[in-house]
This record gives sequence, structure tokens and C-alpha cells, in this order.
Amino acid sequence: MKSIKIIKPEKLLKGTIQLPSSKSISNRMLIMQALSGTKFEIENLSKSTDTLILQKLLNKIQASSGKQDAVELDCSDAGTDLRFLTALLAVKPGRWVLTGTDRMRQRPVGELVEDLKLLGASIEYLGNVGFPPLLIKGRKLVSDNLNVNAGVSSQFVSALLMIGPYLSEGLTLNLRGDVVSEPYIDMTVALMKECGIKARKWKHKISVEPGVYSVSEFTVESDWSAASFWYQAAALSDKTDLQLPGLEEKSLQGDSIVASAFSVFGVTSEFLQGKAGNAISGKGKAPSPQSPVPSHGSRIALHLSRHPSRLEGFFYDFTNHPDLALPVIATCAALGLRGRFEGLKSLAIKESDRVHSLTTELKKLGCRLTITTGDFPAIEIQPSKLTAKPDVIIDTYRDHRMAMTFAMLSLKTGSIRIADPDVVAKSYPGFWEDIKSMGFQLSQVS
Repeated sequence: MKSIKIIKPEKLLKGTIQLPSSKSISNRMLIMQALSGTKFEIENLSKSTDTLILQKLLNKIQASSGKQDAVELDCSDAGTDLRFLTALLAVKPGRWVLTGTDRMRQRPVGELVEDLKLLGASIEYLGNVGFPPLLIKGRKLVSDNLNVNAGVSSQFVSALLMIGPYLSEGLTLNLRGDVVSEPYIDMTVALMKECGIKARKWKHKISVEPGVYSVSEFTVESDWSAASFWYQAAALSDKTDLQLPGLEEKSLQGDSIVASAFSVFGVTSEFLQGKAGNAISGKGKAPSPQSPVPSHGSRIALHLSRHPSRLEGFFYDFTNHPDLALPVIATCAALGLRGRFEGLKSLAIKESDRVHSLTTELKKLGCRLTITTGDFPAIEIQPSKLTAKPDVIIDTYRDHRMAMTFAMLSLKTGSIRIADPDVVAKSYPGFWEDIKSMGFQLSQVS
């Protein structure tokens, strides 16, 4: 397996980064487009591997309409694709085999399958019960009032919601347990409304009325999850002067909370608009997610700078924002701070078991930490200095966020070697070109 060596820039971290568009929004819009049966315009679609795979599979599904034999659909390692397609195919006439990589076959889907069966879906496990691959026989489902375990994956809830309008009397979900990644559920509801569906969420209940997705056109905003790695870079740099165009201040993306999370590390966020770069929001303020879909295409850039921070310890609960766990925890470790991090349960079913992956690789760099396992996993970081040894290679575990998180740690270690760098294509194909443009030196090593 090839690896890449990254050397920190010698100059001020300064410039403009054109972030990728939101994978989360892109994939939801593609599913709703497919359910609508029309090709309404979606501009600025993500070019991530996950979105490209989903587009390819949706085209194959459309081309396979009317086939009697089972059609195999390989989601590779795209977990969002598999979960969303499980629900879509349950209402799509035909016989479908939904599969993926070995890692995908270890990622549970049983809760979603059982909920779909309560709506009348025909789904069989072709391997281990509760896991892909699945044989799905699409047919008309019945409306219901479902009690859904929302403590496993928000994507299960979103998958059910998006097919809700195509049930004769709609769908009502009662969310049970500690809801994980709730902002992603809010995103799904808001996008459904943008596409003409009547949906209402209050407390832990969501109702969806029958209807048809319809919108003239839609523009996907830039990805706040991708921005988190530049927040990490800003926090680890001596000086920072970065601009990130295309992010919405009032974003549908829950990960816009990253601005608030990194403010404790001394990173200042300021939205600028227009040719003169006039400030439109106060320094250090986090964007406020709103339920209405924001206006798209505005000339706004997020400016990041850094001021000294006297932070000594840090606590964070990632229940609602699990994709921020890696850059935030790694930043805490690199700054030599004390930290405790909770709300990590859903990390076990990501592209890798991120509690294991992150802590294993941080230890290689000399980080002192302890892990609490069980139903309420936690990570505690002890003050220490990270050091990259020449013979140490950071394993990415086929996980895109591992690669990007550890790449930014070179700002404190001086250099770092990372295995399997191509994994970033899953969400941020241009990541390596972007960090080169900021003065990082990259070289392939055997």
C-alpha cells in the first residue's frame, strides 16, 4: 500500500480554498429526484466518490426497470448510499441485490430493515442477519405510525422519511432513545419541504404527508464537514489567513457548529460578502442553522484567522456531530491540552471504528489517552507533545476523515507519513491539491 509524506508549510497559512459541495445534501437530493421520476436540475452536485457511486446506481436502477432477474447494486464502501437505497428499493418494483465491500458487510442495517418490514417491505438477508447483502423485492408499502430507534444512525430515519410521501397516507415516525446526529434529520426534513413536501417535526415526532417531490432547480452549498479540516489547520498554525467561499451562514448542515467548537482553540470565523469583503457577521460567532433552506449562490466567503487561546482543558459531546470528532479530538491532542470526549457511540459503525482508529494512531505519535468502552464510550486526552517518527506510518483504515485529520497534524509534528492517501476521494477529492496550494510539501513514499 502506498503512502504519502507531508511536510508542514514554512510560511503563513494564507489563501482561498474552494471546498467541495455537500455530500450529505447532494445524496438526499438525488434520492428525492429519483423518487420523483423527474430530472429536476441539481446544481453543484458533490464530486465525491459516494455521490458518484449513487448517481451510477440510480442510473442502473432506472435502466433496469421491468427486469425479472435480480439486479445487483454494489455500493462499495458508501454507507449512506446503501442505507438510502435500501428504503428507495423497497418501494421500487423489481428484484434488487444490495451489497458492498467487506467493511460494508460489517455495518449494521437491521434496524432500518425491520422498520421497512413493518411497512410491508420484502427484504431478505443473504448473509449475516442484520447486515448486507440484502435481497429486496420492491412493492407498494403501507402507511403507518412507526416507533423508530433513533439511537443507531440518523441515516435510517432519513431513509424512511424520504420514501414517506410515496406511501398512500404518508408516514409518521416516533423517535425513540437518544437521537444521534439529529441535525442530519433536520436537514432531510428541510430539503423535503424545499421540494414541495408537507412535513412537520416537533420534539421526537415527525409526520410526512403524501405528495410528490417537485422543485424547479436546486444549488448544493459547500461542505461544512470538509471545512472542519481547515478549522483544524487554523487552530494548529502560528498564523492563519484563510478564506472558504460557498459556505452558507444559515446552513442546513449541522456541522456548521464547527465554527463554535473551534473558537475555543482561538479560531475566529467572520463572514465576508461582496467585492469589498465587507463583514456581515461578528467575529467568532458560529453560524445559526435554520429550518428554511437558505438562498443559494450568494457571494459569501468565510474568513478564518487565529488569536492566542488560554484554553487548558476541553470537553465535547459529539452525539449530534460525530463527523467532527476526529478533527476536534486530534486538535486537542496536538495542542497538548487535556480533554474528555463523549457521544462517540455511532463512531463504531462509520467507515472505520473511529474510536479505535483515532486512538490507535494518536498513540503512535506519543499521545497519552484512555478509552472508556461499553454503552457510553469516551476518550480522555492527557497533555502530551505529538512527535512523528520517521518510520511511523499512520494507517487510515480506508477512512477518508482519518487521512485528512492526520495530514493536518503535520503542522505540529513537522512532517507525517500517511497510508492509502486516495481514500480522501470519498468526500473531498481535491484535498491533496488544496493543501499543496497552502504550501504543504507532499511526496509519495514506498
